[in-house]
Amino acid sequence: MRTWLSKPGFSQVIDALLPVLATLAALGVGAIMLLILGANPIEAYGALLEGAFGSPNAIAETAVKAVPLLLVGLGICIAFRGNVINIGGEGQMIIGAILATVVGLTLSDWPGWAIIPLAMVAGFVGGAIWGGIPGILKAYFNVNEILSTVMMNAIAVQIMNFLLRGPMIDPAQLELASRIPQTARLAVAFHLPRLVPTRLHLGALLAVVLAFVVYILLWRTTLGYRIRAVGQSRDAARYAGINVPRYIVMSLLLSGAFAGLAGAVQVYGLNYRMITDGSATGFTGSAGFNGIVAALFGQLHPIGTIPAAFLFGALLVGANTLQRVMQVPSAFITALNGLVVIFVVSSEIWRRRRQQRRLTETTRKVEEQETLLPETGVSS
Repeated sequence: MRTWLSKPGFSQVIDALLPVLATLAALGVGAIMLLILGANPIEAYGALLEGAFGSPNAIAETAVKAVPLLLVGLGICIAFRGNVINIGGEGQMIIGAILATVVGLTLSDWPGWAIIPLAMVAGFVGGAIWGGIPGILKAYFNVNEILSTVMMNAIAVQIMNFLLRGPMIDPAQLELASRIPQTARLAVAFHLPRLVPTRLHLGALLAVVLAFVVYILLWRTTLGYRIRAVGQSRDAARYAGINVPRYIVMSLLLSGAFAGLAGAVQVYGLNYRMITDGSATGFTGSAGFNGIVAALFGQLHPIGTIPAAFLFGALLVGANTLQRVMQVPSAFITALNGLVVIFVVSSEIWRRRRQQRRLTETTRKVEEQETLLPETGVSS
């Protein structure tokens, strides 16, 4: 007998709530860690909420942190719909940022209304190139895209370190002994408009608009249909006449493009220059990886990724306030973020297994009904 727990509607609700439940479970484990550290979990999480939503400026900071997560997450949605995995957001952000910065530093005499769109396009193209390379390797040489995108991250970091310590270093740093690896500052005319007095910039609106564009792309265009068809079944797509390798490349290319755009937005909306500590995180703030979690939190749907990126951005911003107020080690913040990542990714795996079990059960019941049809004298 079927119980209310096994009803399709209830199962869909559970699937939708899994990322939220996973996050709460991660915070529960974090509460235990706080108790071990001698901190009050209620006060600690109160400080987290206060840091993320306690004032208009805190909300603006949360939105600023969410922008690169959303842009990277949109690319992840495209890649996953094509059944490929992009772990190269960090490298794609870096390459996109480098090309966008070159545009601003090279064409410094141009007006801002011309440079800003051109720089965004340059970042988009840079990320597309860096994502397209693993796509070609996957489509035509069957190279595992997880390994290739991770290796492309490492290559991008070395390119960034070479350029920011050499050809692209700020000329003012050449006279200093420290020689901080950073570029010259972009002209004020090239800065993305801000909502004064906060740091919230136009990139937030751009990211939200692009989320709807990606939704239309995936579900209302031929290109999106073919990407999803290849993701559902490459054999069936091939039988239907779809060029499977082309759309595998397209999935990773577009995924990388949005990550590259995130890098360009970080430079023109927040940092106004490229600067690093020698690692990818020094520039990206791990947005290339955290964007994957935001996409999973949003059920790999571009519209769902909007609130997911905002909530995960709130966690990152609030965690800094938690550390400052409660005086807990910085390692706890890293561990808490890691717990959220692990729990959310695990919930996505569980959700897919639940869907597969439901599909198998439905198929079995249909086969049983078809077997019983001749016995009951019913003809189709």
